[in-house]
Amino acid sequence: MASSRDIKRRIDSVRGTRKITRAMELVASARLRRAQEQIESLRPYASSMRRLMSQAARQSGNLKGLPLLDERPEVGRAAVITVTGDRGLAGAFNVNVLRAGFGVADELAEAGIEDVVYIAVGKKGAGTLRFRGKRVEKAYEGLSSSPTFADAAQVAEYVVNEFVEGRLDRVMLVYNAFKSIMEQKVTVEQLLPVDRSRVIEEGEEEQEPSRSLAIFEPAPEELLAKLLPTYIDTTIYRAMLESAAAEHAARRTAMRNATDNAGTLIDDLTLAMNRARQAAITQEILEVVAGADALS
Repeated sequence: MASSRDIKRRIDSVRGTRKITRAMELVASARLRRAQEQIESLRPYASSMRRLMSQAARQSGNLKGLPLLDERPEVGRAAVITVTGDRGLAGAFNVNVLRAGFGVADELAEAGIEDVVYIAVGKKGAGTLRFRGKRVEKAYEGLSSSPTFADAAQVAEYVVNEFVEGRLDRVMLVYNAFKSIMEQKVTVEQLLPVDRSRVIEEGEEEQEPSRSLAIFEPAPEELLAKLLPTYIDTTIYRAMLESAAAEHAARRTAMRNATDNAGTLIDDLTLAMNRARQAAITQEILEVVAGADALS
C-alpha cells in the first residue's frame, strides 16, 4: 500500500488537473455561446439567399450553361472536405468526422471513383490524414475556433476553381452539425456539382404565399450565375460555424466529464489516504504495546 504522503501528492496533482479542466470547460462554454450567436445571425441571410436563388431558377426555367450545376457523366476525380478542429481534448469530435470521411471515400471507390483526394479544414484532420498516408490536396489550419466568411470564401474559391477547370468532378463536404450541447451529428453533403433540385426547391417551404412576380435585374440567368458561387461560400461557412459550435460543445462536455472524474478520483484517494494513515497509527500503537510488554 502506498504511503499517506504519496497519496497526498497524487491528490494535489489531481486537484491541479481539475482546476485546468474546469477552466477549459468555462472557456468552451463562453465560446459556444458566441458560436451559437453566429449561427443564428447567419440563418436569415442564408434563408433569403436560397429563396432568391430558387425564385430566379424557377423564373428562368433554364439551368443550362451554369458550370457549378454541371453533372459530369464520368467522375474521374473527387475530393472530400473534412471540417475538424485545430485542437484535441474534445472527445470523439475529430475522430467521428474523419471516420465519416473515410466512409465517403470508400463509397466513391465502390462507385468506380478511385482517384479521391482530401481537403482538410482543421489541423487535427490534416495531421491524421497525413499520418494515415492519405492524399491531402489542400490544408487550412487555424480556422476552427472562430471561422469567418473570408475563411470559408478561401476554401470555396479553391474548390470552385478546381471543379470549373475540370480537375475535380465531385466534391463532398463532411462536418459535425451542432444540434444541442449534448448532441453533434456528423453530416455528409454533396457540395459540387450543386443538386439542381435543391436550387429550385431549396427555399420553397420558407416562402410566404404570394401571387406577385419578382422582376430581376439583371436577367434571372445572370443573377443565378452570380448567386451559385455565393451559395457555395455560404454552405461552407455554415458548415464551419456548425463545426465550431459542435467542437466547443464537445470540448465542454469532455472537460465537464474530466472534472467530475477528477472529483471522484480525489474522493477515492482521500479515502485511501485515511486508511493508510489509520493503518500507520494502528501499527505504531501495536509497536508501543509490544514494547511495553517486553519491558514488563
